Amino acid sequence: MQLKRPFTEADWLATPKPVRLAYELLEKQLIALTQRVEKLESMIHMNSQNSSKPPSSDPPFRKPDAEKKSKKKAGAKKGHPGHRQTLLDPTETIPLKPGKCACGNSRYPKATPYYTHQIIELPEIQMEITHLVLHRAQCPCCGKLNKALIPPEQRAGYGPRLTALIAEMTGIFGNSRTNVADFCSSVLGFHISLGAIQKVIDRASQSVKPHYEKIAETARSASIAHIDETSFPQNGTLAWLWVMATSSVSLFMIHPNRSKQAFEKLIQDWQGILISDNYGVYQKWIGLRQTCLAHRIRKARALSERKNPEIARFGTWALKELQRLCHMAHAPPTLGEWNAFYARLIRLISLHHDRKDEAGTFARRLAKEIESLWVFLEHEGVSSTNNHAERMLRYAVLWRNRSQGTASEKGERWVERILSLRQTCRVSGKKTYPALVEAITCFFKEQKPNLSWIGQTTN
Repeated sequence: MQLKRPFTEADWLATPKPVRLAYELLEKQLIALTQRVEKLESMIHMNSQNSSKPPSSDPPFRKPDAEKKSKKKAGAKKGHPGHRQTLLDPTETIPLKPGKCACGNSRYPKATPYYTHQIIELPEIQMEITHLVLHRAQCPCCGKLNKALIPPEQRAGYGPRLTALIAEMTGIFGNSRTNVADFCSSVLGFHISLGAIQKVIDRASQSVKPHYEKIAETARSASIAHIDETSFPQNGTLAWLWVMATSSVSLFMIHPNRSKQAFEKLIQDWQGILISDNYGVYQKWIGLRQTCLAHRIRKARALSERKNPEIARFGTWALKELQRLCHMAHAPPTLGEWNAFYARLIRLISLHHDRKDEAGTFARRLAKEIESLWVFLEHEGVSSTNNHAERMLRYAVLWRNRSQGTASEKGERWVERILSLRQTCRVSGKKTYPALVEAITCFFKEQKPNLSWIGQTTN
């Protein structure tokens, strides 16, 4: 940035040297302050479209600019198949015949069904209560006092379905222990203490441990994986929640640090293609890596909105080229289109590589990561963005915001396991509640659960 002086070169040379030195010092200060103000203003205007901030952080009162509003109408688009209510198996069927006609007739011998109106109602809830009355007696032969023992599958005091319901409410839907206790009292008609709810959760956590281990094994054997991380409060201190998401499973892990050691603990001996953002640890990945183009596009959009015309011009150019590259995932380019794109990108980088401002920083970053920009074009199954990991992590972020993190190691294991199970069920097209019921039933009976569905996806 260089200021234009409001006088001629001759006037400048005719000015005493001490005045010129003072003026030059003021010029430097003005340039520095102008750059600082521009940077601060850009931070004020940061949102989910031009930075890595989540959409939930966008102010609700700030409306998008008119020219940036989408021209598409809200709602389902033309050709969308829609999701109509499914007709369930009826518990009762009531035929309705036409009423009295205007002519006075009320008999319709050839009436045929033309429409089924479905009514879904919740039956009156009656809890199944079983009392196990334990007896004791002395052996008539030796006189020893013998007592009846509670079967292992019934020692918990709460059955698999009720245990799974409480686990679903706390772990999947993020309800507090107090809310669960109120629900049990108001809807189910029985009292349960907060301590008992915690014991139920502990049993549920133990029951899904084999599922978590299977998810981890499946994730670490995949050829492609999305990885991301977010902050997660741990007993009042800052910790990190990591996710390793593939097309069939999502593995979550809480670690005290955001570091290379944490990354290595998550992946262990995995050596596949990494899809990630631009965190320094990921950039040092020795294998193939696809950098998230969505992150680069948001940064380019932020630069295009700068007040500095040179930076804005660079940002607009970079934004167009990165969006064009991202669209190639759906429409592979011809050789001529690719050569033209590559030439423009190299020219963009070379023209701005040596600049000392944000445009230069971004150009150098593109140059450093150039081999990671289009791995998705060379390897099938690789995405151009890390949106899959961010979607998996988004649910965990909402969970974190409700619970304010964890307070114990036991709680961390519960979070890791239930989040991994929930998101894996989601990509597998499996419902979480039946999965929890089956897992808890096997745990109570000391049987091995069915894990064959883990790693399978729906078409």
